[in-house]
Amino acid sequence: MSPSLLDSVLRGLPRASDPNVLVGFETNDDAGVYQLGPEMALVQTVDFFTPIVDDPQTFGQIAAANSLSDIYAMGGKPISALSIVGFPEKGDAEILKRILRGGHSKMAEAKCSVIGGHSIRNDDIQFGYAVTGLIHPQRVWRNVGAHTGDVLLLTKALGTGVLSTALKKDAAAPADLGAAIASMSELNRAASEALLELQEEAGAAHAIHAVTDVTGFGLLGHAREMALGDRERGIEAVSLQLDHTAIRYLPGAEKAAREGFLPGGLKNNREFLGPCVGFRETVPHEFRDLLHDPQTSGGLLIAVAPEFGNEALAVLDKHDVAARRIGVAIPKGKPLLSVQ
Repeated sequence: MSPSLLDSVLRGLPRASDPNVLVGFETNDDAGVYQLGPEMALVQTVDFFTPIVDDPQTFGQIAAANSLSDIYAMGGKPISALSIVGFPEKGDAEILKRILRGGHSKMAEAKCSVIGGHSIRNDDIQFGYAVTGLIHPQRVWRNVGAHTGDVLLLTKALGTGVLSTALKKDAAAPADLGAAIASMSELNRAASEALLELQEEAGAAHAIHAVTDVTGFGLLGHAREMALGDRERGIEAVSLQLDHTAIRYLPGAEKAAREGFLPGGLKNNREFLGPCVGFRETVPHEFRDLLHDPQTSGGLLIAVAPEFGNEALAVLDKHDVAARRIGVAIPKGKPLLSVQ
C-alpha cells in the first residue's frame, strides 16, 4: 500500500484509550507495544508479502527475517510467531513446505518459536508472520524522536527493491542477486543487541534517540518519520541532512536503478515525499531513486546522540555490523530532508 493511501486511512481512526498501550499506530511505528507490568511489555507486529525470489526456501527465510525486523527495531526480543499463508488451491504442496522450512530455520536462528498460524486460498502465494516479543516498558525505541545534532547511522546497504525488479525481468546478475539475498536474509538481531549493549554502558542510557528499520517506504520515507517529532512526548521536529556518498549500496543496485528497473513502490514513495526532500544538483538520478527504493528486510536507521556516535559505530562493528554514518539532524527548516 502506498504511504499516501495508508496515511489518509489511518488519520481518521480513533486512537486506543487504554493506558497500557505504549505505542500504537499514530506515528506509523514499527510495532505496537502493550504494557503488562512495571518491567514487562509485549511488542507485536505482522508482515507478509508475495515472493521476491524464485527459490521457495530462500523466500521463506527472507519473509521471516523481514517479519522479525520490527521487533529488533523497537529494542525487543522476539519470543513467538504465527505463520500467515496465502496459497493457490491447486498449488504444489512441496513449494509451501519449502517456504515454511525456510521460515522456520530463520525463526530458529532468532530463537523465536513458531506456535501456529493461519492459511487461506489465494491466487498468489503470500507468506509472513505475526511476531510477538518482550521489552522493558522504559526501554522502547521509537521511530520518531531524533534530536538536533544527532548522528544518523545505517546498518545495511540499499537496493533490494530495484534488484528484485531486475530479477523479475531476468536482468539481475547472479552475483548481485546473491548479495541482495544475503542482505535480506540477515537478521537485524546483531545490530539491535549492539545498541542495547551501548545503552547498558555507564552514561549511555539515553544515547539512542530513535530507531526504525528501513522497509517499504524507503530510506527517505522512514527518515521523514524520524524527523517529524512527537508533540505528546515533547519532542520537536528536526530536519535531516543525508550524504548519498556515505550510504552503502548493494552490488548492481546503481546499475539497476540507472537502467530503469524501478518498482511501483519506489514511484509511490517519491510522489508521497515530494517537497519534503531537496537534492543537491550534483546527486545523480539513480541515487535519488535508490533513496526512495522500498526495501525488504532492510537495515536499521539510528539517531544517536553526537557524543556517542563513535561508540555506537565501534560496538556495532564489534557485533560484525557494517554500519555507516550517513547524516546528521539539524534544527527544523525547509526542506525536511536534504541530500547532498
